[in-house]
Amino acid sequence: MITFFTTLIIIGFLLVLFGLRVVDQYERGVVLTLGKYTGTRNPGLTWIFIGIQKMTKIDLRITTTDIPQQEVITKDNVPVGINAVVYFQVQNAEQALLNIKDYALAVSQYAQAALRDVIGGIELDPLLSEREKIAEEIQKIVAQATGSWGLLVTDIKIQDIELPADMKRIMAKQAESERERRAVIIKAEGEYAASERLAQAANVLANTPGGMSMRTLQTIEKINPDPSKTVVFALPVEFFEGVKTISQFLKKKSEK
Repeated sequence: MITFFTTLIIIGFLLVLFGLRVVDQYERGVVLTLGKYTGTRNPGLTWIFIGIQKMTKIDLRITTTDIPQQEVITKDNVPVGINAVVYFQVQNAEQALLNIKDYALAVSQYAQAALRDVIGGIELDPLLSEREKIAEEIQKIVAQATGSWGLLVTDIKIQDIELPADMKRIMAKQAESERERRAVIIKAEGEYAASERLAQAANVLANTPGGMSMRTLQTIEKINPDPSKTVVFALPVEFFEGVKTISQFLKKKSEK
């Protein structure tokens, strides 16, 4: 027959058994006794009094939450769709449990509002070229508000910036025009450099006796006209003077 003392032992054993809890290394256990905060349990095996105490585990690892795409109008009245990701971590487990109902949802909602405020105050060009700077500004605003919640916002990344279709076409045309402008400039610079070289070569040929004539002969040699066509050359006087100079040079050389 089970005595009263044996019953107490069994009840005490069950209370101890069912009151055991394991807190993982990346967690902290916030304990409420009769609804009042009485402590935070560190990782390892711990025990709570069933029916009197309640322990809630808080994850301290870095958590990510998405900011769904927001339709925002920039300072220069361009509608854009932006989505981002918030990285945050619980620094104080009891504050995260006691000061805010759902800290993950609260961070997401506050980041949405901060994103809309910041994007609405800048123009499109800085938005496209200074993503990191804008993300840092949003991060500072969110971190300042969530500090009292026991949270640390480690980073915010802007993922996509969706532009209207007509704006995309305008930007594509602008980029194409810019590429054409650069191509024209590069071609003009190449022609200018080539003209300088040609001017130097012409100067050397002009100052070399018979140089212009030799160049003319080389040009004639490279021409292979169609037999059905007639090519007429208008030779300058310098050409004949050059031929005369070459002939005199060869004559003197043969006499020697």
